[in-house]
Amino acid sequence: MKTLVVTPTYNEADNIGHVISLVLALPASFHLLVVDDGSPDGTGDLVARLAKSHPDRIHLLRRAGKQGLGTAYIAGFRFALEHDYELVCEMDADLSHNPNDLPRLTAPIEADTADVVIGSRYVDGVRIMNWPLSRLILSYSAGIYTRTITRMKIQDVTAGFKCFRRTVLEAIDLGQVRSNGYSFQIEMNYIAWKKGFRISEVPIVFTERTEGRSKMSKAIVREATWKVWELRLRSLFGRL
Repeated sequence: MKTLVVTPTYNEADNIGHVISLVLALPASFHLLVVDDGSPDGTGDLVARLAKSHPDRIHLLRRAGKQGLGTAYIAGFRFALEHDYELVCEMDADLSHNPNDLPRLTAPIEADTADVVIGSRYVDGVRIMNWPLSRLILSYSAGIYTRTITRMKIQDVTAGFKCFRRTVLEAIDLGQVRSNGYSFQIEMNYIAWKKGFRISEVPIVFTERTEGRSKMSKAIVREATWKVWELRLRSLFGRL
């Protein structure tokens, strides 16, 4: 199935070349869209040069300035829908997600056993490399907190490595998805779940970046903390 992998970037020049080479090594049905928010380190220019050799599989969407993770993915989803992709994946640009795992994300949808597949760090055990204990506790606790309020059964609620069937994105009013940090993942999962789509998790190994800096911040944590309550209330009042 024709698959688009959407990868937001901001200052990922040290990693994006390797990401592109790994995606190109996958079957030709996998294409990559890099959504670059005006990276001052030249990430966009690097992608543009590499895309010239593979214009059918590597695409670049440049945006003016740092606009956030959520809006980058929404832009990527719109691109996928406009260009007739059947499957749409999310993947980080820092190699914390292994591109070689992408076929494992698409397989359950291709087998028609799922509509959304999450590359989970927590299903069947914890699979995270090189995180400090404080970060692990925060992430794991966020999952418990989110499941308690939303009643979703997803183990890795903030995972950013996932795949959507086209029909899921078509059923969601993307203009109404307002989250812009890691809560974007929670919001997309929750809306898909409430609409009755089948969500499954496959275990993956998450490896903390070795190049560049993490985008995690206190503001992102605060947004996610309040977003789950907003989603629950919107659901109760029929406004999802």
